[in-house]
This record gives sequence, C-alpha cells and structure tokens, in this order.
Amino acid sequence: MIPLSIVFNMTNIIEIAKKLSDRITNAETRQRSRTAEEYKRFLNAIEYILTDIWKASYIYPETECSIHKHNNYYSSNTRYREPNLTYRMTMNAFDGLQLLNLIVVTKDGYYDRTKMQGGLTRYRAREELLEMLNEISEHPAIHLKPNLDAETILLRNKIDGRKVLVDYEEDAFTERARKNLWIINQCFIRHWVDLRILDDDVLALQERLLDDTEKQPIDLTKRTLVRIFTNNSFEEGGRFYRGWWQNVPSEYRPFITIDSKATSEHDYSQLNPNMIYSVYNKELGSEDAYSRVAGEEHREVVKQAFNAMFQASTTLDRKPDGIELDAIGMSWRELKEEILNAHKPIKDYFFKGLGNRLQFEDSIIAENIMLQFAKMDAPALPIHDSFIMHHGFSTYGELEEAMRRAFYDRFHRSINVSKEMVVKQKSNIPIDKDGFVSLEIDDILNAENDYSQWRDRDDMWMSRK
Repeated sequence: MIPLSIVFNMTNIIEIAKKLSDRITNAETRQRSRTAEEYKRFLNAIEYILTDIWKASYIYPETECSIHKHNNYYSSNTRYREPNLTYRMTMNAFDGLQLLNLIVVTKDGYYDRTKMQGGLTRYRAREELLEMLNEISEHPAIHLKPNLDAETILLRNKIDGRKVLVDYEEDAFTERARKNLWIINQCFIRHWVDLRILDDDVLALQERLLDDTEKQPIDLTKRTLVRIFTNNSFEEGGRFYRGWWQNVPSEYRPFITIDSKATSEHDYSQLNPNMIYSVYNKELGSEDAYSRVAGEEHREVVKQAFNAMFQASTTLDRKPDGIELDAIGMSWRELKEEILNAHKPIKDYFFKGLGNRLQFEDSIIAENIMLQFAKMDAPALPIHDSFIMHHGFSTYGELEEAMRRAFYDRFHRSINVSKEMVVKQKSNIPIDKDGFVSLEIDDILNAENDYSQWRDRDDMWMSRK
C-alpha cells in the first residue's frame, strides 16, 4: 500500500474512483445498498488503491503493488495507519477491481508461523486501468501532497523475532521531535528534489535497485521523512528515513538537483569513531581510525568490521555478511584483534550492542542541522551522516560550518567534514573540435531532449509554483 503520508488532491483520481465505484456496484450481487458512511469509506479505499497503482506506474513499468488483507492491520496500531481505511470497505474495493478485471493478483499473501515470516498480497494493474490513469497529465509526485499530520515519530520493538511498530505514551521529547520534523518536512515540500540523469539511464537504475535487497526503486513521491526509534526506546535509533534520495547509489548522487540547481554533499569524517571516543571521554588521535588498522587500501573493509563490532551484542565469532576478507589477508578473528589493538582506549565498549545508541547520537546531530536550514527555507537532505544541499551552501561554507557546530554542540569536540561530492551536471550538448560548446540551436535542443523526463517534471513543478 502507499505510505500513510499521502492524501488525495487530484480531482482526476477522484473522478476515476467515482466511475469505478459505480461500475463495481453494478457488477456486485449485494443484498442491500451501502449506507452513506459505507460509501464514503468505499470510495476512499478505491482512491487509495488507485493512487498506489498510479505511483507505481511512474516508478518502474513492472513494479507491483501490495495490500494488507488481514483484519488486524486495520484495527490495530491506529497511530500509524490511515484512519479512514477499514478492512471491509478496502476488501470490497480490492475485490471489486478484480471483478472488473482491472487488477490481477500476482502473489498471494502468507504468514509462516514456524519461521515468523510472511509477505503481503501483491498485484498489478491491467492495461485498461493503466490507460485510465495515464489520462492524468502530470506527475504524481508533484500533485500528491504529503500529509504532514500523519505520524512521523515511529517506535519499533522486536516481538517474537519480528520488528514491529508499537504504540507509546507522548512526552516532551516525542512532542518536540514531531514538531521539529514537521518544520523540516514543511521545508522539503516547498522545494523540488529530482535526479537529473539521462532518460536512457532511468530504467537501468530502477532495474538495478529492484535487484538490491537493501534498496527500493526511486519513488519521487517520498519527499518527506519519518524518524524511527528501535528496541522500544527513544534513546536508541532515531535516524531519519523514507526520503527517496536515500536510495540513490553514491555514483548517482552528484546528479541530484534541488529546484533545478546543482547540489553538493558533505560528509562527517569518521563519525562513529569520533562519537565513541567523545562519549567515553577518550582521545581518538590524529591518525585515521580505519586506516590505522590495515592501511588505506583496506580502509572500507575495516570500517565495515568496526561498525559491525560496535553494533553487535555478542563477540561475533562468525564474520558478518557483506564483509569481504579475501584482499585483506586476515581471518575474521585476526581482523577483530587488529581492530581491538588499534583502539585500546575503547576496547571494552565493543560487542555491547551500543550501535543503536550511537545512531541516536547522530540523529540528534542530523536534526540540529536540518532544523537550522529549514528555518532558512533551505532543505538539507540527510543520508545519515552526510547532507546534500544547494551548491551555494558548500561554496560559502555554511553547510560545513553547521555540521562542525552541531557536532561540537553535542560532544564539545571538533570533527573534520569532507566534501564528498560536488555535482557536475552532465550534459549531452555537443562539443566542437576546438573544445567549445556547439551553439547550434538544434544540437542544444536535441541534447536536452535526452533529459526530457527530468525537464518535464521540472516544468510541471515550476508551473505549479
């Protein structure tokens, strides 16, 4: 189903839903008509499903949708679910669209009690319904307004081996966190964040993301953030998630634009080691925290291992998945020992399951930075310990200074900030033999046509503003 942050403001969607509600009603064999309240909820459910399909059609041609078909989803965790959706009317709408042969189930939902695992029912739209939705002339990300009243402060707990959302009592912290995130999200939706890549690259990128178990296809409607806390504690986790730009592979991030303008990305240097040493009042020293273990060439592997060891609550006798040791020439046991020897001042804090507490610390820093700029009406897009902004905030040093100050405010220590990327917007405009841009108008127009998807969205946004 679509994220709870979406409300419907497209007359076309409503009109399509009304027409389909009439067709479904005529095709059903009901003993009695729906009451006015039932019809309202029935129509809302159709709109909800149609919007999900409409969004999916823009994400990737083969993207499927999913739906909860268990009654418990619609009756529990009222803090997190869409309040106007009911089980009976949602199933009526879903079954009705099947009855009209407008959608088809591709995979039935299931739940395996022995493995404590399950999956939602998956479906896709048939051609007739897609043609109806294609009549809507503009992009859903621009016309589906995020609902900033939806719950953005999420609390998870592990129950029977599963991570589930749980309810919580409000206090000063949750109220302040929600208010701050509302300010940040308000800023985000006043601006248009996009990815300026060649039309030919879009499909390849989405296919790549579909094959990545840790990524989701890019969905430009995901323009706002939620904050997710873990282990039933508001002192663990708390990072910001669900912004579409967080799924963009690093090599594509230089082509993120804000209001059609180039951006740059700044990253904290060795954030986790700096936080750990600061929290426990130890001195990190000037040597790189990761390179000191096995040299610069193996820095990334050491970084992965370092973070895994701090996240783990056991001694990790087995190597975590994703850490490749072939090139480093050490066993997993040897690498662990080298890391512990290189970081003797904090040796006793590894394998204590403190990683989520560190995430809470970096979430406080991220909130500080985003809030500062949001009050200036300047979106600072988070990717955990890095931030993407309009390139001007890099040129004049505002972003770097804000990141340094936020860390110092939290830990009373300094930290280095690196400029990971500066966007160099790629262009297909031809270059002549002397190295000059071709000024032939046909050449320029043809080159820009290669970015037609980005250009169309940009034009839609500007016309809406």
